[in-house]
Amino acid sequence: MKKLAFSAALLLGLLSVAAETSAQGFHARPPKQPVASSQVPVYLNDRKPIEERVEDALSRMTLEEKVAVCHAQSKFCSPGVKRLGIPEVWMTDGPHGIRPEVKWDEWDQAGWTNDSCVAFPALTCLAASWNREASLLYGISIGEEARYRNKTVILGPGVNIYRTPLNGRNFEYMGEDPYLAAEMVVPYVQGVQSNGVAACVKHYALNNQEINRHTTNVIVDDRTLYEIYLPAFKAAVQEGGAWTIMAAYNRYKDQHACTNKYLLLDILKGEWGFDGAVVSDWGGVHETPQAITNGLDMEFGSWTDGLTNGVSNAYDNYYLANPYLNALRSGKASEEVLNDKVRRVLRLIFRTEMNRRRPWGSLCSDEHYQAARRIGAEGIVLLQNKNNTLPINVDEASKKILVVGENAIKMMTVGGGSSSLKVQREISPLDGIREAVAGRAEVVYARGYVGDPSGEYNGVVTGQNLNDDRTPEALIAEAVEAARAADYVIFVGGLNKSAHQDCEDSDRAGLELPYGQDRVIEALAAVSKNLVVVNVSGNAVAMPWVKKVPAIVQAWFIGSEAGHAIADVLFGEVNPSGKLPMTFPVKLSDSPAHASGDVNQYPGVPRGDGSPILDEKYTEGIYVGYRWYDTKKIRPLFAFGHGLSYTTFKYGKATASAKTINADGSLTVSIDVTNTGSRAGAEVVQLYITDKKCTVDRPTKELKGFEKVSLAPGETKTVKFTIAKQALSFFDATAHKWVAEPGVFTAHIAAAADDVRSSVDFELK
Repeated sequence: MKKLAFSAALLLGLLSVAAETSAQGFHARPPKQPVASSQVPVYLNDRKPIEERVEDALSRMTLEEKVAVCHAQSKFCSPGVKRLGIPEVWMTDGPHGIRPEVKWDEWDQAGWTNDSCVAFPALTCLAASWNREASLLYGISIGEEARYRNKTVILGPGVNIYRTPLNGRNFEYMGEDPYLAAEMVVPYVQGVQSNGVAACVKHYALNNQEINRHTTNVIVDDRTLYEIYLPAFKAAVQEGGAWTIMAAYNRYKDQHACTNKYLLLDILKGEWGFDGAVVSDWGGVHETPQAITNGLDMEFGSWTDGLTNGVSNAYDNYYLANPYLNALRSGKASEEVLNDKVRRVLRLIFRTEMNRRRPWGSLCSDEHYQAARRIGAEGIVLLQNKNNTLPINVDEASKKILVVGENAIKMMTVGGGSSSLKVQREISPLDGIREAVAGRAEVVYARGYVGDPSGEYNGVVTGQNLNDDRTPEALIAEAVEAARAADYVIFVGGLNKSAHQDCEDSDRAGLELPYGQDRVIEALAAVSKNLVVVNVSGNAVAMPWVKKVPAIVQAWFIGSEAGHAIADVLFGEVNPSGKLPMTFPVKLSDSPAHASGDVNQYPGVPRGDGSPILDEKYTEGIYVGYRWYDTKKIRPLFAFGHGLSYTTFKYGKATASAKTINADGSLTVSIDVTNTGSRAGAEVVQLYITDKKCTVDRPTKELKGFEKVSLAPGETKTVKFTIAKQALSFFDATAHKWVAEPGVFTAHIAAAADDVRSSVDFELK
């Protein structure tokens, strides 16, 4: 437990009644008059504006204290100012749950028994909900867990763009489209920070792969940077009001992102007016001068073994520690630059730790489990459903259900990197299915394949024994024999959170499913007409068996309530309404970062000068995700925005409120949507814009709006989108500004990127 450090200033005015000791015992003193607010130091008076408090606290700090608050003092903590009663800053990994406590200076577990959490769905699942309200609920819920654990900052959410399906960390992000990611990140940030806990949006910027993540120098043009890779960060700052931003590991313009002048000073703090603190990724800082001058405010994780350079406290040797202090004392560094960093750290502290109005939070509450289950089910995507195979109705014909696959039983909350969690409970898909049909149907299980039987990360152990020495042939034979006798077969496979799958610090080796799963699925399809494949992953996977399988469900990493959420959809308790936040290609070479086969494009090539740096050219430019598939006319396996339902929706004819729009005006595009089926359901209505004639290349269409509308059977609602100049603009790199050229545009109302239902033209004057 941390010791509480009180100072005279902190206690001033807090005690109005004291006790004194006499020979007869304790006697109450007469009540004192309340201390006037003018006697309380400004920085302690939370009735004063934050900026006034920041300046007052800054004026009281010594040079040494100023430098100290800019770097870590442990794995996840930076110091406050003990003399002034300014508290420490405590970070915790997210973005899907609150990481268990580790030792002060080690990654090993601290051994606490009260640091288990609720694991919320991975952010790919949240993005797949296409629901801003679900994102707000997510942020509020995880923020409450962080607040209860007394954390200052959650290291999340992540909004790096899904550039390649091989990126091991895609499961932590919000998909391939900058508009969708921007719309979904804002309520998450607002929800977290409503608890007096800072969201730390990451990884800023261009951290789009895990392989060579420390040494890759990204080469990308400004238009692509501004149109594709920055919008979600900008929205988090300017609309979400994020209090912290985490800079990335990779290099850009030959500077590490953590100390990158163009990204941190020119854009983030300059153009966007960010007033919060920039936090380094752990070990992302590499030298002192750029760390001082280029916009970094708080350094974490650079030297963490307590032994580097033979010092007793390795944190004193951080780039923003003693080396910074020495530069200041020698006149080689400006104290005004330091003061800007300290102002930002103090602003963070006053918004969080020294905000007396912070709610208390809660941990592992029923409400949090309900939120995780609801968000998980809402993000599940029904990819394919031939012959209405789903939902499974056990009350009619299905009395025996076979579940096959390692992912039906393997815990997925442990592993994957820094988002690994220690949970209070995790409901497996198999247990969720059994619970859903208890007393109504028999559920049997067959392994089918052996993937990774281990289950440990940073000292958190699942306790599962998944070892199985049988041959692949024996496992398949067992599953096929059981399938012959089953009314339904549910295969639960996909990826896991082991290295070279969905995991930090490594990328996937290919698009295909690992561990021979394709063979298992093919064999099951040959004997079962009611086969459902549930793919658990944070990435697209190849599906060579797609035409042989009646039903396919994309289930993501859903967290503590995974089994319940999956069963809710499979058995129809929840009508699926998720839509893909990324494109599923047929093969890897269809995707933009891999179409050329050029290693300069991915994963980058060494410079040949003996340095460890690899240059990587984003030669696909703005043509990321569906922009590429549309423009190149490549048919995907499943398109961006695709997702089926157990009911049907009819779209009417799109109409525009005007035929023209002025540069400072707007118009409204409306369309009626009707639930023509027999079940209540929700549809994500998507707005795409086409610029029909432009002086620069533009994608065939771009997402510029979406609304999720819930409809009872037979109900019709009118969905409206407001279109203004911003939705019609591209970034002019030469003029360094957003430009909308006059001309004719088309508004497409669609159910998916490849499923346009109605279009209407209008003109920008």
